[in-house]
Amino acid sequence: MTKPTKPFLQALSGEALPRPPIWLMRQAGRYLPEYRELRTRAKDFLDFCYTPEMAVEATLQPIRRFGFDAAIIFSDILVIPDALGQPVRFVTGEGPKLEPIRSARAIDQLDGERPEAFLAPVYAALRATRAALPVETALIGFAGAPWTLAAYMIEGAGSRDYATARKFALAEPAAFNRLISILEDQVARHLIRQIDAGAEAVQIFDSWAGALPAYGVEAWSLGPIRRIAERIKAERPEARMIAFPRGADAFMAAYAACPAIDAVSLGQSAPTSAFSAVRDAGAVPQGNLDPVALIQGGAVLDREIDAILAASAGRSHVFNLGHGITPETPIAHVEHLVARVRGKA
Repeated sequence: MTKPTKPFLQALSGEALPRPPIWLMRQAGRYLPEYRELRTRAKDFLDFCYTPEMAVEATLQPIRRFGFDAAIIFSDILVIPDALGQPVRFVTGEGPKLEPIRSARAIDQLDGERPEAFLAPVYAALRATRAALPVETALIGFAGAPWTLAAYMIEGAGSRDYATARKFALAEPAAFNRLISILEDQVARHLIRQIDAGAEAVQIFDSWAGALPAYGVEAWSLGPIRRIAERIKAERPEARMIAFPRGADAFMAAYAACPAIDAVSLGQSAPTSAFSAVRDAGAVPQGNLDPVALIQGGAVLDREIDAILAASAGRSHVFNLGHGITPETPIAHVEHLVARVRGKA
């Protein structure tokens, strides 16, 4: 395997750098005025995601402004249900809306042959972004994890605890496991296509892993993510794999112990002591600055940055937030964050 030279990929390979590389989840977003202006040109959010020129521009904006060590392609985890034939729409102030899937018949009507052509604009955006990035900047692709996608597909929207999806999983185990199996295959395919289009690392977002009971984490989050990672490593061994099982703090070492997973992203609820547990299990920790501390700035922000840096001194680490950057985040605070992580503030 060729030794990587980009800082982000070096860190994912387990190399300890003088300063950790940094990127932020949702780094292309509404906190940027240039993003808000660009967003007005699209008729809706998914039109934005499916228009390669706009997706490329959104991906590059934070790289131009902050010089992050990695760019993550501008897209959304719900493009997979949309591509399978379950239409997705985004309602301002409410979030995503889907026609709920509540039966084995509805699951069987999903079209597994549709996504490759349907998601071609995403892969076109990746190719164009890779060509436009600075040579030192890595490109990240991503997808939602099977459980998180299934939760949205069954609930039909976001939820506080995804109880409807969990009840369906217990009441209709054959149908639910069929859905998980379909999504496992489609997520793996989507990530492989992104790698072929230029992504050097891919992240699996299990945004609602924390809503699962312990048995659910094992069966519906950890198992599918492990199998997806193993498939990708078998087919595209140079690609780097990051798992983000948000909220499943008690299981972080179990995710890290999967040989095909290179890094585990930690939410802000995980203590910095969890970094060592992730490393000891065999993966690189990513995270986990509180997005609210980034909003607050000042001494609070410096304290949290320094605690993460201290916990990672001399060890491999990727600096990131514990979740996505929020629209009210001051740009000056992001500039300060990048400078401080790089020892310039």
